[in-house]
Amino acid sequence: MSKTRLSPAASIALAIGAAGAAAFAWGSLVERTRWTLRRVEVPVLPTGATPIRVLHLSDLHMAPWQHDKQEWVRELARLEPDLIVDTGDNLGHERGLEGIKRAFEPFAGTPGVFVNGSNDYFGPVVKNPLRYFAGPSRHRPDAISLDIAALHAYFAELGWQDLDNTAAVLDLKGTHFELFGVDDPHKGYDRLDLITAAIDELRADDPLGDESWLDETPEVVTRPTVTIGVAHAPYQRVLNSFVNHGAQLIFAGHTHGGQVCVPGFGALVTNCDIPRRQVKGLSVWRHGLRSAFLNVSAGLGTSIFAPVRFACPPEATLVTLVPSAY
Repeated sequence: MSKTRLSPAASIALAIGAAGAAAFAWGSLVERTRWTLRRVEVPVLPTGATPIRVLHLSDLHMAPWQHDKQEWVRELARLEPDLIVDTGDNLGHERGLEGIKRAFEPFAGTPGVFVNGSNDYFGPVVKNPLRYFAGPSRHRPDAISLDIAALHAYFAELGWQDLDNTAAVLDLKGTHFELFGVDDPHKGYDRLDLITAAIDELRADDPLGDESWLDETPEVVTRPTVTIGVAHAPYQRVLNSFVNHGAQLIFAGHTHGGQVCVPGFGALVTNCDIPRRQVKGLSVWRHGLRSAFLNVSAGLGTSIFAPVRFACPPEATLVTLVPSAY
């Protein structure tokens, strides 16, 4: 009997199809749950200050049945962070708060700050992934509203401060922090015009954390302060504004690190206007004559309708703040 031979074109097409199927299987069955802890050091503290461990969490897109993810996040409490920074998109399902409560329970009492992401307001919907190549995703009118008020109430129980379009102060291990943030820029909920007033107000209300400054001369009322900006989506307008307001370090999420990347090339899309080379990890954001460290988290989840990652494992980041060399 004679055997049917495939043409060269058919053989190539078959090979490409097989490779694609293998990549999808890896991305959906293996890499999507290959939780990774990234560690970086950022030199922003004053000389002689004690290092401070910041756990950056983002984009959990939590569904109640995602027990493995919940347990992995719980284990991060063993790192004993001094501060939690949550950059949004915690919810990924109508009952996502059930999983968030399970995951974050061990962090009760640890100081924290948070901002909203779009998926804290609206549930996921089925999307054509090719549309991301045309620009940032847009709001879908069929998206269900999520219980963001209940999410905020739970974060308040944990003792975390809401930085959505406002500012706050913290003192950690002898270092004074000013933190400000914005509501989700991806939905246009950011109010950058409010940040200046918020910073001025907190400085007026708490010049040194107590009233001892009243007995001091002007030369000694100042103290070293570290300024941090927090946003969900790292749009350039937000990053530029944060730098203008004196941020030394900026935390953001939203991008998923591209979610599907090409080895040796990187992310194909960012879902905002940040350059691809800064879609995840620690980098420096420059605007005018100023600059700030920028940490963009690739996040810990995906939409339940797009459960795949490739060359971009889910991550949390332990950011250790250390004294500057200057």
